[in-house]
Amino acid sequence: MRLYLLFLWVCMVRGFTEKSISSAGCGTEKVCFSQPPDCDPAADPSCYFMAVTALPTASGISVELQGRAEGYISFGFSDDQRMGNDDIYICGTDSNGTVQVQHAFSTGRSRPTIVPLGNVSDITASMSDGVIGCSFISRNPISAGGMTEQNSTYFLLYAYGSTIDGLIQFHGTNRFISDSRVDVLNPQIVKRAHHPSASKAHGSLMLIAWMTTSSVGMITARYLKAVGKGKGCSSKDVWFLAHVSLMSFTVIITAIAFILEFAHIKGWAGGVHPVLGCLVMILSLIQPVAAAFRCSPQHEKRFVFNWMHGIMALVIKVLAVAAIFTGLALFDDSPEKWFLQVMGGFVGWEALFFILQESNMWWKRKEDKESADELVSTELILLILFFLGNLAFLLTLLAGIGLS
Repeated sequence: MRLYLLFLWVCMVRGFTEKSISSAGCGTEKVCFSQPPDCDPAADPSCYFMAVTALPTASGISVELQGRAEGYISFGFSDDQRMGNDDIYICGTDSNGTVQVQHAFSTGRSRPTIVPLGNVSDITASMSDGVIGCSFISRNPISAGGMTEQNSTYFLLYAYGSTIDGLIQFHGTNRFISDSRVDVLNPQIVKRAHHPSASKAHGSLMLIAWMTTSSVGMITARYLKAVGKGKGCSSKDVWFLAHVSLMSFTVIITAIAFILEFAHIKGWAGGVHPVLGCLVMILSLIQPVAAAFRCSPQHEKRFVFNWMHGIMALVIKVLAVAAIFTGLALFDDSPEKWFLQVMGGFVGWEALFFILQESNMWWKRKEDKESADELVSTELILLILFFLGNLAFLLTLLAGIGLS
């Protein structure tokens, strides 16, 4: 009898602390916003979901929130599609690992400030197998844009991430935003915003610069010096003119892409990607300036410039590839993360051809030192094959960015 009563008590407590969250009623009874679109949190543990139901006489809202996260899930009401001056509710773990609901307000792009929970009731919160869920009723007035709003239309923001000792950490790319203002009193299914054209242009230009033009420019300088040797313009060989043209074009479109994104964001976005991007931009500007003051090819210290120029190019290339990976993660919403897989193939393709070119150059020098300075069709064949494969990867990613 005691065991039965204990079991009944546990079931009652569980019933008061957990509530089934589902997509039932979306568009007819409540406002729903989810990623992937139209997913059901009751059936899909990877569904990031929020729902808002207006209470009678618009006296408040009932909120449902669920998603898989390491520490917290959250949503906010905003006047625009950027973080800052937003009314936020957080469902996350505290320092003891207990899931709780918090009310917060964001100022700029820093961590939101926790404010008193206010007139919030009927709170249920749970965490199971990494999936966090919360539901509650809020009768607090919504404050967005720095003031208490009288209307009921807002942009919806959803973000999730980790917590440390109860403090939420930067969500990085783990966020999505509604494509337009949403009337939270009017049941509907909300669509996610597409990536802005400026961001797509930024990503596309950076891909062209650092996976195609820079790569061909580096290969030309390293392996194709024998092509058209003694022929060129203003006493400059063909390979040198091609190298300078390609690398100059790389720096120019990098600068254009850099300016485009900063003009769009109008500030610092946060995360690893902009840090890597700034390093690439700075070093890309230093590289040609340093090259302009190089000593003559006959100078006894010329090898110092050659080594420094080559090492700097390698560092920039590595940083650029890392920046592209982190940037593509912002666009890639697919469960398979195919953008990153294609980019991995892109990098592997380039590494393969650098190895083949190095092997070919080593073999030629081993057979005949003088043959390394002669025009041999192998280098051109490898370059053409590399470019064709490079173009296939590039066009695939550009198409993906355009459709994202």
